[in-house]
Amino acid sequence: MPGAVPVTTPAAPPGAVPGATVDPSAVAAEMPFYRCMEEHGLTLAYRDNGIPRVVEEDGPRFSVAQEACLPLRPSRPPVQVPPRDLTAARTASACMRTEGINWYPDPDPVTGEVDQAAGGTPEQWSALKRDHMDAMVKCMPRP
Repeated sequence: MPGAVPVTTPAAPPGAVPGATVDPSAVAAEMPFYRCMEEHGLTLAYRDNGIPRVVEEDGPRFSVAQEACLPLRPSRPPVQVPPRDLTAARTASACMRTEGINWYPDPDPVTGEVDQAAGGTPEQWSALKRDHMDAMVKCMPRP
C-alpha cells in the first residue's frame, strides 16, 4: 500500500535509550514530519525496525526542510542521560569552542543532546562536518 509505514515490531524512536520499546503509534505520530521532509526533496531510508531516517543531513535543503518540518515532529519526554555521559557531552562542547567553533552550544542538562537551536545558524551547522572535521574528530566522544 503506497505511503504505508513498514513497522514490523515495537521500536525505539531515534535518540531513545537502546533496548527501550515504544508503541508503534509513536512512530506513526512522527510520520507527518518525515513526509514533510520528503516533500522538501529529502530521501528517507527505513531502519530494520521500521523507523525512518533522513538520508541527507548535510546541505542547504536539509536546513530549509528541518525549519519547515520541525513543528510537525511530536515532542518526546526527555530521557535523563547518565552523569558520566553528560560530563562527556559538556567536555566535547567546550572542546569544540576551544577549537574555534565559538558558537557551539552546551548540551541539554537533562538529555545531554546538543540542540541546534541553542547556537549557530543553519548554515554553520550544515558546514560543521565539512569545515571542522578535525575538531569533531578531536572533541567528540567515540564509543
